[in-house]
Amino acid sequence: MKAAFAVLLLGASFFQAQAAELKPLLAQPDQVVLKDDFSKPGPFNKKQWGARQGTRWVIEDGVLRGRPSTPEYQAKKKDHKGYEPRISSPVTPAQFIAQFSIRFSEGSPTAIVPFVEFGHHVCRLRFSEEGVEIVAEGESVKVAESHELKFEPGRWYHALAEMKGEEFVIQFVEGPTLYAKHPCFAKPAPSGGNGLGVAGTNDGKVELDNVTLWSIQAEAQTGWETKRQTFPAYTPVPLAKKKAK
Repeated sequence: MKAAFAVLLLGASFFQAQAAELKPLLAQPDQVVLKDDFSKPGPFNKKQWGARQGTRWVIEDGVLRGRPSTPEYQAKKKDHKGYEPRISSPVTPAQFIAQFSIRFSEGSPTAIVPFVEFGHHVCRLRFSEEGVEIVAEGESVKVAESHELKFEPGRWYHALAEMKGEEFVIQFVEGPTLYAKHPCFAKPAPSGGNGLGVAGTNDGKVELDNVTLWSIQAEAQTGWETKRQTFPAYTPVPLAKKKAK
């Protein structure tokens, strides 16, 4: 048992080291606005994070862990019942670099969740058993997708995301790099809803770890114009309107 636990810790350290080696492709970091490895157990910082839809979040076992709302809460609500744990960080700049690790466990995926979003209903990365897709502008259009990375319960995903102007790029350790462009990325989120946000599976759990958020400089990374050309062209796909959540 001790040997197996040691192997698990070694594996986690290996992927954390790899995640730290992900470097921005698009934007140049300016100031760190949030950095947390959630090593201190207890309530989360409400100035940095906001739980949504009555869902329950606490720092424990070295992660920020989310659970659905209680049955009592759900019974009182007509909608937005909190069937999936949801949280967002309002301190995220509208244009940003974000590094984070996330894991979804238990529960069931749906046509909408699980996802990570950057600005509420602005830029959403949805996970499914078929792959991942980036949807924009209220989930009305698909602007990128990959079948290389898929939803796997219990798997840690280590990522570095960047948004600058109309462009967005996200890198994954042991996974693809996705690039997307859409005019809505350069606009403020509706109702001031900027921020890194996550939603887990239906009746499942979410864990966040090693989150760092940066503001960005006005100038793009040197070599970005050349790097952009290496991403495959993607024709946006209009999507049927889903009930907003």
